Amino acid sequence: MNTLTNHAGETGVQTPEAAGSGVVLAFDIGGTDMKVAIVRGGPSGDGVEVVDVQRHPTPLEVGRTGESVCERIVELTGEYRAAHPDLLISAVGVTVPGIVDEDAGIGIYSANLGWKDFPFTATLTEALGLPVGFGHDVSMAGEAEFRLGAAAGKTDVLILVIGTGIAGAVLCDGNRVAGGGYAGEIGHAMVPAPGGGMVILESLGSAGAIARRYTEATGTAVAGARDVLALSAEGDAAARTVWNDAVDALSFSIAQCVSILGTETVVLGGGLSMAGPVLFDALAECVDAQLSFHRRPEYVHAALGENAGLIGSALKARSLAGTQA
Repeated sequence: MNTLTNHAGETGVQTPEAAGSGVVLAFDIGGTDMKVAIVRGGPSGDGVEVVDVQRHPTPLEVGRTGESVCERIVELTGEYRAAHPDLLISAVGVTVPGIVDEDAGIGIYSANLGWKDFPFTATLTEALGLPVGFGHDVSMAGEAEFRLGAAAGKTDVLILVIGTGIAGAVLCDGNRVAGGGYAGEIGHAMVPAPGGGMVILESLGSAGAIARRYTEATGTAVAGARDVLALSAEGDAAARTVWNDAVDALSFSIAQCVSILGTETVVLGGGLSMAGPVLFDALAECVDAQLSFHRRPEYVHAALGENAGLIGSALKARSLAGTQA
């Protein structure tokens, strides 16, 4: 087992037994940086408040990234305790990318961060002496949108975060589908390719793919998908083709979810979602054409912004700790 020295700080050292009136310290680990913040609010998410948000470089020590990330979490927990001596940190929430086994508390695999079968929950629980909620970054952000954000009150939801790639989370009958850590990888679902055959969704429908495909088709570099959309609106034929291909690919996957899972609400986040009605209306039209008797989903913009992962992390930790601020 991987272990860490408990050096979370002498100021405000707490035990799980003292957790009844505390707050959660939430971490959202990314490939470049890690976000951390204090999250206050009830276990049901009532009155959630995110305070003292900080960004720090993600430690990327070759061969021991999991250990170095946990060591940094412990260090930052000590720093937050010292900076907020009036607050009782009752639990810690941690989200990471890659394939995650939430129940076992293990980061199964992360191509970008380099760990394999790393025991995050056990390592951090031993080092911190606190309940540790552990989960997948996009899944936890989706959980937050489902419970507190754009999909609150719904039961069958697809969350799509469309940026450089495409990440997703799926909720059915009011419960998030985990699939042993493999559910929600919609960016790697196969969709029809424009020239025949099949390709993964994010190779056509992501913001990164839209910019790349336009540059490849025309030899003209663009800053991003926003430029391609603007060119399409101006009548650029290549831009219109690339944009339509993206909408077709996204709508195919959404229609599959509606048909198979009964999805009633599609939450769109990430950079491409900022296209607004141009994207939302196009998706609604294309999905509608692929459905028969099925109910048509509602399309809504993600509501919690870049703090969704932190809030989801805190909700997971709070559910395990049974705490209330």
